[in-house]
Amino acid sequence: MKRHLIIIILILFIKQFVFAQDNDILLTIDNKNITKTEFERIYKKNNNIKISETVNKKSLDEYLELFINFKLKVFEAEKVGFDTAQSFITELNGYRSQLAKPYLTDKKVEEELLQEAYNRTKFDVRVSHILIKVNPDASPKDTLIAYDKAIQARNKLLKGAEFGKVALANSEDPSVKINEGNLGYFTAFQMVYPFESAAYNTPVGEISMPARTRFGYHILKVIDKKLDLGKVKVAHIMIALPKRAKQEVKKIAKKKIFDIRDSITEGADFISMVKKYSDDKASAKNNGELAFFGTGKMVPEFEKAAFSLKNIGDVSKPIQTAFGWHIIKLIDKKQNVSYEELKPTLKNKISRDARGFKGREAVLERIKKEYSYKLNTKRLNEFYKLIDKSIFDAHWDVNKASSLNKALFVIGDTAFNQQDFAKFISKFQIQRKPSSIKGYVKDMYARYSNKKVLEYGKNHLEDKYPDFKYLMKEYHDGILLFKLTDELVWSKAVQDTLGLEKFYQEHKENYMWGERYNGSIYYCANNKIQKKLQKKLKSKKKIKNKMFLDKFNKKNKESLRIVNGTFSNGENKIIDFYVWNKGDYKENDKEFILLHGNKIEPAYKKLNEAKGLITADYQTYLEKQWTENLRKIYKITINRNVLYSIK
Repeated sequence: MKRHLIIIILILFIKQFVFAQDNDILLTIDNKNITKTEFERIYKKNNNIKISETVNKKSLDEYLELFINFKLKVFEAEKVGFDTAQSFITELNGYRSQLAKPYLTDKKVEEELLQEAYNRTKFDVRVSHILIKVNPDASPKDTLIAYDKAIQARNKLLKGAEFGKVALANSEDPSVKINEGNLGYFTAFQMVYPFESAAYNTPVGEISMPARTRFGYHILKVIDKKLDLGKVKVAHIMIALPKRAKQEVKKIAKKKIFDIRDSITEGADFISMVKKYSDDKASAKNNGELAFFGTGKMVPEFEKAAFSLKNIGDVSKPIQTAFGWHIIKLIDKKQNVSYEELKPTLKNKISRDARGFKGREAVLERIKKEYSYKLNTKRLNEFYKLIDKSIFDAHWDVNKASSLNKALFVIGDTAFNQQDFAKFISKFQIQRKPSSIKGYVKDMYARYSNKKVLEYGKNHLEDKYPDFKYLMKEYHDGILLFKLTDELVWSKAVQDTLGLEKFYQEHKENYMWGERYNGSIYYCANNKIQKKLQKKLKSKKKIKNKMFLDKFNKKNKESLRIVNGTFSNGENKIIDFYVWNKGDYKENDKEFILLHGNKIEPAYKKLNEAKGLITADYQTYLEKQWTENLRKIYKITINRNVLYSIK
């Protein structure tokens, strides 16, 4: 009895569930069901109906007919196999990649990075550093050795040692011999991201903890931080001076640049002096002008002189750099722009910068959590024994891992095995400096797993985001509709000359010329020419306009101007006024006009005279015929109760 009761309850539940499902089916085309949800979304989207607004039956009925026509064409395209064509798949995948981007972006992290970058662009920092090199995939032992060296150097600085001396003794940056570690001023995006962050996060005058970049560990001392001065555009005159120039050569160069400056002060043209004297031939071709630049783009002496010029047109005193002597003229200045103005540029730079990985990492972590990512660490560790030093010469044989065929990690309903990872390593091995095998494997696994996790998340966007699912459906159907309509309607109408001719002959009455005027408009320079021409027009049976032009324009080419043609009513204001008494055209004192021609009675337009319009109408005709035929082929069932339940 109890079992019987449970069965009855289950049957009732199933019936209720099926009824609820049937209720949601708006229409059926052959055996394909289309839900209320799909129709309602497109209906409200294309009619700009807001949630608070109501709809009416007439509007629903009218739009449903259009929707059915649309679906019939899509189903027909699928029936003939358009959705399996490689060109269609490629095009749809291209759209999918673009549409997926917002769903694979962490908005919060992206906005934080944008704000951080903008705030940093408002300041320039001057930094000295010490570099202790270590490879990104170095072994824990080598990494610790490098870290300890960096700490030792830092401790010396904290005890009061001179930065330049400590840098010369410890830094592995080749430029240390020239600058003693002093990098000058820079701003956001001019250094690798971890280095930039260490610079902006360390207070002025203090020594940072070791900051890790792909080059190794850095110890930074922030010397100064100042508001960014914007960008300047300058022109310059340069007198080149070799590094090892003799004293006499130096004296000659110095005298020459000061003589040039005196000439400019006395009124000599700056551009003329550039072309005559500047040794920078590249900029001399452009009047000495250089592109806009900001902090950190020029040598310090040049940069300081350029930014010290206050007014457009100001010219500096001669300044010396490692390249020689310069006279600088200020051409233009750009101040810092607002966040909204700079945002697109920042976004583009972040996408190409290491900080862009922060947003990607946030997305990867989200996908891993959503789909229960799980790594089998033990199976990853097995690679440490099978990968050897040959990997650094790009000679590692993937067959060495032939025994590894178990699942390496799982995400969602998909497992990725060891063999897939081994092939990935083999495919992307390149010649490189030997380092830690363990570090190398970890790095390659991070690349491999991140790629697969991101692909998995991307491939399952439809399951998680209904909006994306419907958007992809719209693109899928839209591309199919376009391709089939182009084949059966648009291109056919253009290429089917016999069909177009037949359609034209059957509908000629739709393509009529109204009453027209065929003749010439004569624009005479004065009343005298007008009268002479009028006599000629009356006396000549056969009018030759070229003869009139040759005669009246012999001395002055502006004496007579002629416009010939066939003019429809409303096409020319002069014809309208004199022939059809329309408008209020009045001749001015420089216009003396004559008309010569005759009216043409209404007539059929020739096919070539209205081909664009006729072709468009033929396309409409073909589409109508096609739609009517599809409605006969497919069985259509509409559930009006579901339709009218749309609010």
